[in-house]
Amino acid sequence: MAKKFIDVMDTTFRDGFQSVYGGRVLMDDFFPAVEAAKTAGINHFEFGGGARFQSLYFYLKEDAFEMMDKFRKIVGPDANLQTLARGVNTVMLDTGSKELIDLHAKLFKKHGTTTIRNFDALNDVENLKYSGERISHHGLKHEVVVTMMDLPPGCHGAHDVAFYEKTLREILDSGIPYDSICFKDASGTSSPQKVFETIKMARSLVPEDTHLRLHTHETAGVSVSAYMAALEAGVDGIDMAAAPVSGGTSQPDILTMLHATKGMDFDLGGLEIEKILTYEKELQSCLSDYFMPPEATMVSPVIPFSPMPGGALTANTQMMRDNDILDKFPEVIAAMTEVVEKGGYGTSVTPVSQFYFQQALNNVMQGPWKAIAPGYGKMVLGYFGKTPVEPDPEVVKIASEKLNLEPTKEKALDLANADESKSLETWINKLKEENIEITEENIFIAAACQDKGIAFLKGESELNVRKISQMKEDCKEGSKEMSGNYTVVVDGQKFSVQVAEGDADIQVTAVNGESASTSAPAPAAGGAGDDIKALVPGNVWKIIMNPGQSVNEGDVIMILESMKMEIDIVATRGGVIKSINVATNDKVVEGQVVAVIG
Repeated sequence: MAKKFIDVMDTTFRDGFQSVYGGRVLMDDFFPAVEAAKTAGINHFEFGGGARFQSLYFYLKEDAFEMMDKFRKIVGPDANLQTLARGVNTVMLDTGSKELIDLHAKLFKKHGTTTIRNFDALNDVENLKYSGERISHHGLKHEVVVTMMDLPPGCHGAHDVAFYEKTLREILDSGIPYDSICFKDASGTSSPQKVFETIKMARSLVPEDTHLRLHTHETAGVSVSAYMAALEAGVDGIDMAAAPVSGGTSQPDILTMLHATKGMDFDLGGLEIEKILTYEKELQSCLSDYFMPPEATMVSPVIPFSPMPGGALTANTQMMRDNDILDKFPEVIAAMTEVVEKGGYGTSVTPVSQFYFQQALNNVMQGPWKAIAPGYGKMVLGYFGKTPVEPDPEVVKIASEKLNLEPTKEKALDLANADESKSLETWINKLKEENIEITEENIFIAAACQDKGIAFLKGESELNVRKISQMKEDCKEGSKEMSGNYTVVVDGQKFSVQVAEGDADIQVTAVNGESASTSAPAPAAGGAGDDIKALVPGNVWKIIMNPGQSVNEGDVIMILESMKMEIDIVATRGGVIKSINVATNDKVVEGQVVAVIG
């Protein structure tokens, strides 16, 4: 009896890169490994979309469409090149209008995509209808998705087999065109038994020739068992990655799964161990200079309590490193259980996983429910669709008050379509204002990535790649004696310090321009008053109040940008603003005095 052929999608160059490096890998560095993968017999790749669309513009100074074109040229016309889309969000930061959803499918078809895997983190089937229709309309294969996870211990109401059956039946009854169905667990927390029962359930509901897939991560340590359970239940395809971006927060390694299925009646993509070894050796060489965060290779037994997906975990820890708050990570993970439970049990996958993380970070840094992350707040208020269960009423009330938004039952697509800022015309006009060439690609880049997209198109984006050689060079530079003007923080107060060699006269000046003693911290500007301090590190995005203005307790004085969030700095009491101690675009540290109220 012939072995059952199992389609294998290699996720190395999309989900693997996202899970291990936060998506920050330059195309010319990894293209030799793509050639090696092709030589090894792989012809189904995940090559773009998801967070790997924005990361090129945010961190790499590269164009995702150009990368996709070059990838297609390497693998040839017959390879199945797949991307990831988030329903009405597609690959954007926010929900998109019909015009932008259509443009997404059109451009991804133009730039080499074969299949789009299309999911909604809330499992709101309304969010899959139009996006799925446009994917099929533009001649792409549509892989519709049911998103999965296990709920934190003690939580009930969704994410069991009955919930997935209800979601799948809604997809089938909706008439959404599809070519395959994927069950996607970005956090890798679904128990193998639940996976088995879910695939068996799906197999009984869909036509016999329907292609069923499972996608998971090794983050919680059960991915191989989950895949084995899925294979036994009748799945047709699974996703794997190649070392060094396999295991840990990523997908199981190709070699691991080939080993796990030895002697069984499954043929994993016709792949051969020796050829995969050669491919992985080339990939390791290509990535040898990239810094691999230690948490990227770890399996964490506490992830089911959060749950934190692999693709988001390393992206968030990298941002925490950048902001010098990585020590808070265990507290944030612990805080996620409550955030997930009170948020309505949306699946912990982008963008909802980021909403969970941002709200958990707020609860750790600013106190439980003292501040509401905008994405999390809009989710519980209904602006992204219907959550699997109703969010906690008290959290909904807090979100409504903090964001000054009323709860809504309107469809996310209808809300986005009515938003003029999400129209093609708006972004065409924005490109004209910035003297940027009007092309469909540029319109979509600007709409999807907003200010950072505009910066890329103007040639003003920054390269932010963590390479070991550069880190060593930076350390050498940092160890040299330096002179010049620097900013230091002492006891939460910011000072401008002039450093020079020898016995030069050293000047220390408070940031507001008053001279300061070198033997003790300067008092807050303007005399006695209450210091207003930054609760998290970040950049000053907008200053709302000016010195001399009267404020009430809770009034917003300024807004910081940190960890992809807008953080309000508010007055701790009523009074008069005596000083603003920072300027727009300044970097601030946790505990730094940013204003004084008298």
